[in-house]
Amino acid sequence: MKDLIHSIVNIFRWIGKVLTGFRILTLNLAFLVLLFFIFSSLSSYSPQKEVEISTNGALILSLSGDIVEEKQAIDPVSSLLNDKLGLNTGPTETLFQDILDAIAEATYDEKVTCILLDLSELGTVGLNQLQIIGKALTDFKTSGKKVIAAEDFYKQKAYYLASFADEIYLNPMGAVDLHGLGAYRLYFKDALNRLKINYHIFRVGTFKSAMEPIMRNSMSDEAKSQNLAWLTALWDTIIIDITRERKLSKESLREYTENIASELAMVNGDTALLALETKLVDGLKTREELRNYLVELTGKDQVGSFKKIQLNDYLKTVPRSFIDSPGADGSIGIIIAQGTILNGQQPIGVIGGDTIGELIHKAAQDSDVNALVLRINSGGGSVFASEIIRQEILEYKKSGKPLVISMGSMAASGGYWIAADADKIWASPVTLTGSIGIFAAIPTFERSLSELGVYNDGVGTTSLAAALDLTQPLSPPLKESIQISLHHGYDQFLGIVAKGRSMSREEVTQIAEGRVFDGATAQKLGLVDELGTLEDAIDSAATLAGLTDYSASYIRKPLTVKDEILQLFSGTFSSWLNSAAIPPSLLTAFSRLMAPIREIMFFNDPKGLYAHSLIHELSL
Repeated sequence: MKDLIHSIVNIFRWIGKVLTGFRILTLNLAFLVLLFFIFSSLSSYSPQKEVEISTNGALILSLSGDIVEEKQAIDPVSSLLNDKLGLNTGPTETLFQDILDAIAEATYDEKVTCILLDLSELGTVGLNQLQIIGKALTDFKTSGKKVIAAEDFYKQKAYYLASFADEIYLNPMGAVDLHGLGAYRLYFKDALNRLKINYHIFRVGTFKSAMEPIMRNSMSDEAKSQNLAWLTALWDTIIIDITRERKLSKESLREYTENIASELAMVNGDTALLALETKLVDGLKTREELRNYLVELTGKDQVGSFKKIQLNDYLKTVPRSFIDSPGADGSIGIIIAQGTILNGQQPIGVIGGDTIGELIHKAAQDSDVNALVLRINSGGGSVFASEIIRQEILEYKKSGKPLVISMGSMAASGGYWIAADADKIWASPVTLTGSIGIFAAIPTFERSLSELGVYNDGVGTTSLAAALDLTQPLSPPLKESIQISLHHGYDQFLGIVAKGRSMSREEVTQIAEGRVFDGATAQKLGLVDELGTLEDAIDSAATLAGLTDYSASYIRKPLTVKDEILQLFSGTFSSWLNSAAIPPSLLTAFSRLMAPIREIMFFNDPKGLYAHSLIHELSL
């Protein structure tokens, strides 16, 4: 019997070795094939020649993916693989300034007969960005050329931009989604309790709601009241803009959003007909009808469709803004600070304290840079990293050069910590800013481990010897020291704002405690100086520097080999997500679930203190 069992075991061992060998051989062959494919693709790749637009046509203004202030580098290997495999993944980001440059050039370009908005793949975008693009389209229309919007279905943010068009068309099976603005979050208190995770929350500010998702199961009354205030201000702006552009009454739009069921009942549930009768759109056209209409406007191309110019091709012929090196005759430097504020060096899309600090130092040392504009689009983050950037701003100001802040969609919490000492602060009317308050959040897992029969015990020379050992409870002296440090940080924040904005401490205290404001309200309160665009901020910086003839250029960190490798894998993964058969609604739900957890996981402040707001969770 023993020999039989030994024989059976040997058989299974032999089968296991065969399967392991086959697996290794298959993987190695696949890897070699992949390497050959990549090297052959790269060897056959040649830099793309300048595109020449040889025919007149409609400029297809494709706003694909997220609209960003600074774009991540394109992954060349992923692009080549997609081309070879015939995968049409499309861009995951579109540069905001590229859109404006294309529209501005098209205004005077005789080859562009009209603009056709393509908004079907529009991702995350700020309301201020949509407003500015809308203004650019309005300027384009002064040339006598049309702006046309035509979609199968209009999401709310897409329709808002489409309202600036001369003509809006909708598929007869389509709809226009106008539902209002909301700020909704997932709350994890009970889940953390079930997992027996102790989250120790320290915060200053009645309205500082960044940690509510892990402290509560619902939004607090204070958070609801302040969120409703700025949401109402933004929604009023949207209503005003749409009714003005479409020449509608506010009452008709209110009926459409508040009484959609009864409105639909009157047209037997036909969503497209309702949009037409409400005058949200100018006509209903099938894709073929739209194609024929565009042929009438632009002529017919070689394949029988309308003549068109793709945005990516057109951008290769367009002079780009702010890309030239600073000139000796007078130059305004522009630094983009976009994303969560974290300590150390960080890639594009995240504000690194060291990264942005070094760029500001570079601007101070560059004799060709006469003034600096810091473009902030951030809900905040690490207090330490924010202070590192502020310290560099103070050192920069010793050079005597002006520094102007231009706020994007948001510049709150740590974003405002950075901004307060500027010579002038510009924001858009719908920028979200303020949120003056800080917090600390430390999880401990002693209860979770005890459920598994795992315990932590030992001795130390002081009551703080265990430090932040997350496997045991926080000691009372440590809790007290964190709270004292937190109050000191909040007092420091109040002092920075009071000094930077020439306000009394009492005035700042009344508008602090984590309150969030739209840009127009922030200006009335003294947190913002002027309302306007990045271009307005650049002009302001030039005026402060005494320049009448000047240029403006980005100041950016050169990519390291490490950055390029990280972006390579990041780009490949993003492309795979785009091409994979994963429902967009599932990705959106997963993103919402992970957003607050992801924010907390990447926090790296050395003292554990954060000036951060979750106001970017706006459902537009």
